[in-house]
Amino acid sequence: MRITGISTHVVGTPWRNLTYVQVHTDEGITGVGETRMLGHTDALIGYLREAEANHVLGSDPFAVEDLVRRMKYGDYGRAGEIVMSGIAVVEMACWDIKGKALGVPVWQLLGGRVTDKVKAYANGWYTTERTPEAYHKAAQGVMERGYRALKIDPFGTGHFELDHEQTLYAVSLIEAVRDAIGPDAELMLEMHGRFSPATAVRLAKELAPFQPAWLEEPVPPENLKALEKVAAKVDTPLATGERIHDRIEFRELFDSQAVDIIQPDVGHIGGIWETRKLAATAETHYMLLAPHNVGGPVLTAASLQVGFTSPNFKILEHFNDFADAEIKKVVKGAPQVVDGYFHLSDAPGLGVELDVDAAAEFPQQQARFDLWAEGWEQRKPKGTK
Repeated sequence: MRITGISTHVVGTPWRNLTYVQVHTDEGITGVGETRMLGHTDALIGYLREAEANHVLGSDPFAVEDLVRRMKYGDYGRAGEIVMSGIAVVEMACWDIKGKALGVPVWQLLGGRVTDKVKAYANGWYTTERTPEAYHKAAQGVMERGYRALKIDPFGTGHFELDHEQTLYAVSLIEAVRDAIGPDAELMLEMHGRFSPATAVRLAKELAPFQPAWLEEPVPPENLKALEKVAAKVDTPLATGERIHDRIEFRELFDSQAVDIIQPDVGHIGGIWETRKLAATAETHYMLLAPHNVGGPVLTAASLQVGFTSPNFKILEHFNDFADAEIKKVVKGAPQVVDGYFHLSDAPGLGVELDVDAAAEFPQQQARFDLWAEGWEQRKPKGTK
């Protein structure tokens, strides 16, 4: 079997473009991959056009390791977000092809299942007025849909510091959310790399009474020493990793033991097998895996293949029941959350199929997501309704 070409399909919303890639073969089997780029969608498509000619055409889709190696190192540049995302979508599609050809789900090819369900947590649910009352109601809605975990960034446009008044307001939002979801549900706190170490530590202590399951990206991701300062002073588990695009770059993070949960994005770190390798290394450092997942149903399905096969997999993020929920129809067989969990599927490959006609109903947009803009949490960029 050989790859005869790839095709790209961009599903657009005001705040995110989802790029779907189909990989076609000479035996008529087509696989699909997906990633979500922030402001770099056209760059990704441009890279894929060159990579198709230089590396992908004529390749054996079963030889995933070889194809990834050639795409990553064959251009002699240092692979960053765009290249690793391009690798990821092609890599996912190759696993999909391989599973379909053999008649087995991808998780079976990764060593088999270690669990038959993966816990989900909701994100994108707080696209409402930023008040305790509105957040309380929205959080109740998440629980009513069966979720037992959710994540929130309550810090507005905070950057490095958060003054006393803003701190009290953020605490009031989290107090309302905890009251709405009860003591047993997991509450993840997202900081989006906003703060200085001192501010992150202070906020962690202010919010500790609400028992957060983790504190995510408390400081900007570029400075590991800053993260270590936070880790030394807080008891809440720390999580990070969505903006690391090569598993090799996790090495110093592992050595530091500064975090408890790593959060690679399968769509940015080279795909399913790269993430599974990273999960194995994390296991040797007694760290859990909770992938960043702000994509659509294909990226969710790809992330679940890792989840079903990794003993240290904690939980998977899910946006698609809340933000842009209508995009689920572009994929047949989209994973569903039932009673707070994704359940094992025996469907071959990734278990999903892209509906090209449905995808065409959501053309690419000038998607914009600015975490420093007032009202960012509503995911409605200026100029949209």
